[in-house]
Amino acid sequence: MLPFEPAALIFDCDGTLADTMPAHYEAWVATMSRYGVPFEEDLFYDLGGWPTLQVAEHLLSRAKPRTPVTPEQIVVEKESLFEQSLTSIRPIDPVVEVARRHKDQLPMAVASGGLRRIVEAVLCHLEIAPWFRTIVTCEDVTQHKPQPDIYLEAARRLNVHPTLCLAFEDTDPGVQAAYAAGMQVIDVRSLYTPRRVTVAA
Repeated sequence: MLPFEPAALIFDCDGTLADTMPAHYEAWVATMSRYGVPFEEDLFYDLGGWPTLQVAEHLLSRAKPRTPVTPEQIVVEKESLFEQSLTSIRPIDPVVEVARRHKDQLPMAVASGGLRRIVEAVLCHLEIAPWFRTIVTCEDVTQHKPQPDIYLEAARRLNVHPTLCLAFEDTDPGVQAAYAAGMQVIDVRSLYTPRRVTVAA
C-alpha cells in the first residue's frame, strides 16, 4: 500500500531497486586500499547518493595517498571493479515489486547519483529498464543529493508536480533530497535489511 495516491513514482537505484551497495563498497575499498586511503563503511553510507567523483575527491582530501592519483583515476578504477561484479547484482524484491505493480499505471523515473552507464547497466541486468520513462543521473544536474535537484529534474521530465510524486530512497542524503524537492518519501530501509560488508563496532 502506498501512503497516498501519487501521480508519479521516482526511485533511487543503488540500494533501492538494486542490492548494489555492498558491491559498490567492496569496489571502493579495493580501489582506495591500493593508495593506502581508508574508507569506513559507515562513512560510505553517510555519503550515499554522492557522485563517484565527489566521493573520490572527499576521500583524497581526508588522507594523502601513498602514490599520486587523481580523483578521475579513482573513478575509472572503482567503476571498473564494480562492473566486474554486475552479474551478481540482485533486485531488492519489495521495491521492485512496487515498481512492477505500477509500471503500466503511473509514470516512473529513476533518480540516481551514479554514472549513467553504470545505472543503465544495473537496470538492464535486472531487466527493468523499460519500466522507467526517464533516468536522471549525476551527469544531469550540477547539485547532488542531499540537494533536491535530481528529484526536481525527474519530476520535470515526467511533467508531474514534485508534490504529487512519491520517492523511494535508502540513504539519509537521498531522503533529504526528496523531501527538499517537496515529495513524500518511502525509506526502503524499513522494507529490507541491507547486507553490510564489515561488522559494525
